[in-house]
Amino acid sequence: MEAAERDQRTREPQTPNYVAVEGVIGAGKTSLAMRMADRIGGFGLLEIVEENPFLEEFYQDRRAFAFQTQIFFLLSRYRQQRALLQRDLFRGTVISDYMFEKDRIFANINLDDHELDMYNQIFGLMERELPKPERIVFLQASTDLLLERIARRGRAFERGMDPEYLETLNEAYAYFFAHLQGTPVLVINAGEVDFVEHPDLVGEVWQALLRAGAGTTLFRPDAPARD
Repeated sequence: MEAAERDQRTREPQTPNYVAVEGVIGAGKTSLAMRMADRIGGFGLLEIVEENPFLEEFYQDRRAFAFQTQIFFLLSRYRQQRALLQRDLFRGTVISDYMFEKDRIFANINLDDHELDMYNQIFGLMERELPKPERIVFLQASTDLLLERIARRGRAFERGMDPEYLETLNEAYAYFFAHLQGTPVLVINAGEVDFVEHPDLVGEVWQALLRAGAGTTLFRPDAPARD
């Protein structure tokens, strides 16, 4: 009996089928998701962003284009997530740079009451059909760092990003993950961890994610993240 218990304790954690990397715009979730998928030989599922025809207008006038932008993203994310179900239980780990549930964060911030009521009805019907990530990486970053990274990548529709909007998103994401239940979450301070300068950290993140228990775990790299 004791030998069996020791064997159970030392057994490698089971590899998840579906992992989501999340964070506010500019946190670095796509870069990490791609590097992690490459590291483990998984499948990278990246959100379709630039194909949204309303996005540029949304950043110029959020109130006027919020509903159109939100519904496009909702349908796009739904189609991508539905496609996962056709992959024979994923045939290897899927690493996505978003989770479907996060769509509600933006809806609650940007839609008025009537739009939000209609949106929630549609979202509820869609959500019940979709797979849920078994583990989540949450990249936290200050608003200043987000603005710096957004400016550096130079997407035309993100020019002139409103710092107050990013700050609101930051607060909403923090609240969302503080109250998320049922899925292990690995939290990473994106201002302290540089996956470009220190690519070996991707492997550390993966191992920390596998070891993470229920609730929230803070990632602490074995080696310094910056020179």
